[in-house]
Amino acid sequence: MPKGYWIARLDVLDQAAYGEYRKLNTIAFAKFGGRFIVRGGPYTLAKGEGRQHNVVIEFPTGDMARACYESAEYKAAMEHLKDVGQTDLIIIDGYDGPQPGDSQNR
Repeated sequence: MPKGYWIARLDVLDQAAYGEYRKLNTIAFAKFGGRFIVRGGPYTLAKGEGRQHNVVIEFPTGDMARACYESAEYKAAMEHLKDVGQTDLIIIDGYDGPQPGDSQNR
C-alpha cells in the first residue's frame, strides 16, 4: 500500500497564530505517523507561483493521511490555521509503480 502525503504551501502573515497551529498539529501528526520530509527552508521556484513556506509530510498510508486531516486533534490545530494567512494543502497517495531506469521500462 502506498504512503500518503500532505503537500502544503503557506504565506504566514500572523506568526503567533502559526506558532499555536504548529504546537497543536504535532499532536495529530504523531498520532497518525506523520513525518516531515520538507519543513520550510530555501527553495528554487522553477515555475508558477510560490509561497513563503513549503511543507511535505509523509504518512504510513494514504488512509492515515486523510484520517489525520479529519481527526479531532487536527481540527483543534486548524482553529489557528485560519488566522495564519494564505494556505494551500493537498493530500495525495504516493506512487508505487515502475520508476525511470527500472528494467521493465526499457
